[in-house]
Amino acid sequence: MSEQQSVARSARTVSLAVLGSRVLGLVREQVLAALFGANREFDAFLTAFRIPNLLRDLFAEGALSAAFVTTFSQKLSAEGDKAAWRLANLVLNALILVLAVITVVGVIVSPWLVRMISPGFSQIPGKVELTTTLTRIMFPFLLMVALAALAMGMLNAKHRFGVPASASMMFNVGSIVGGLAFAFLLAPGFLHNPAMASRAVIGMSIGTLIGGALQWIIQVPSLRGVGYRYEPILNWHDPGFRQVLRLLGPSVIGTAAVQVNIFVDQWFASWPQMSGPSGSGAVSWLNCSFRLMQFPIGVFGVAIGVATLPTVSAHAVRGDMVAFRKTLARSIRLAFFLCLPAACGLWVLATPIISAIYQHGKFDTFATAQTAACVRAFSVGLVGYAAVKIIAPSFYALGDSRTPMYVTIASVVVNAGTDYLFAITFGMGAAGLALSTSMVALCNFFLLLALMRRKIGRIEVSTLLRSLAKVAVASAVMTAATYGTHRLCEFNRYVDTLVSMTVAVIVFGASCKLLRVTELGEALGALRFGAKQTGD
Repeated sequence: MSEQQSVARSARTVSLAVLGSRVLGLVREQVLAALFGANREFDAFLTAFRIPNLLRDLFAEGALSAAFVTTFSQKLSAEGDKAAWRLANLVLNALILVLAVITVVGVIVSPWLVRMISPGFSQIPGKVELTTTLTRIMFPFLLMVALAALAMGMLNAKHRFGVPASASMMFNVGSIVGGLAFAFLLAPGFLHNPAMASRAVIGMSIGTLIGGALQWIIQVPSLRGVGYRYEPILNWHDPGFRQVLRLLGPSVIGTAAVQVNIFVDQWFASWPQMSGPSGSGAVSWLNCSFRLMQFPIGVFGVAIGVATLPTVSAHAVRGDMVAFRKTLARSIRLAFFLCLPAACGLWVLATPIISAIYQHGKFDTFATAQTAACVRAFSVGLVGYAAVKIIAPSFYALGDSRTPMYVTIASVVVNAGTDYLFAITFGMGAAGLALSTSMVALCNFFLLLALMRRKIGRIEVSTLLRSLAKVAVASAVMTAATYGTHRLCEFNRYVDTLVSMTVAVIVFGASCKLLRVTELGEALGALRFGAKQTGD
């Protein structure tokens, strides 16, 4: 099997697993939206979960994964399994110590954190207090997901992608089942008694901890299967450990800049003026819309990025920059091929999709319209979101963690300005915040692409542009066909969604075949090869 087929097959494996996780994550959001609606309890839960989730990106899945996988892969190539497992234990033990302290401090300072990121909540009685309680309950999630992220990095470096990518499915299963169990245990009659909704949402937050624990536990058998054994060792001066720290430092700063953007979005969304008549909702609309966007970002962008990083890291160790360049360019083209039509489809079908998924129980038509507007705004930057997931970690493979850091720091200034411009000056509200995020994602990608080209000499830009042009034509044909089908099927939201999406896939595939888009063959080849496999 060629390297091209290997990356495509690995991306296919991760895509299928991430797809399952995203479906279950969507089910979790559906349950919350139907039970609580886009109101105080849902806003409070999402904000409370966002705080440990932001720190997870900072110290676990986002920054640590790229730094650790790069160093771990290099250890495997240069020194073998024993040295790599020792490095893993050093990082694991240090991570447990640091995050345990952060968790304790976070529980203590939760009231100040909530008021800092969501000052507008103070205008709704009881909203700050409920958000603080939920934050304290869910803060230990940070430690659990960090363990899961490190396990995922080890397995990915050993080219085991299915189980770690599937681990987040267990998080969603635990969150849904455990959350509902505790919700009905703590507030048996909350479905018919709004006064009990606060106790019910506390039960859902406990389910989040259950899911976090399952996400780590499910990977333990696979870790043992590839040879990992835990050792209680710690050496702050180990060369490999210090290399992880060197990569991690700029990565944390860069990721922190991304989190500042999210904090700014949250700050704007927390004010009642950004929401509906109840004074709540903007946080929920943004979250539900971005949850939908996480399907293509995760299934395509993250999957390709996860599959690409170990391969380009190995090329960098050998100094084979020709192979490095070809692998990276091929992965970006594949992201274009998958994400551009997805963005067009989401723009056209935002309303029927949101209506079919979320408009149940207490989630009404007004919430659907506002969430659909956010989906359209987020879809503008979908290609940028996904491509950044591929190109940013590639800098780490080259031992350069500063460039992505500088780019993300610059994005803070852009995001703050465009947030105010779109949301306030242009009066777009929550959709303006989503559009601002899209603009930042696109700017980040184009800047990173230009810097990578300067770093490695060239990056096959002409090939990228030719591929993008063909995919854009196919996407335009698909968009026209999808819009026509959507108008004919508006009589029923479920029929509209199903039939329009089917037409979109068929028309896009046929258009790509006529235009001889090579990425179509790669994607179909990966699926055919994957269908023959019985295991990870």
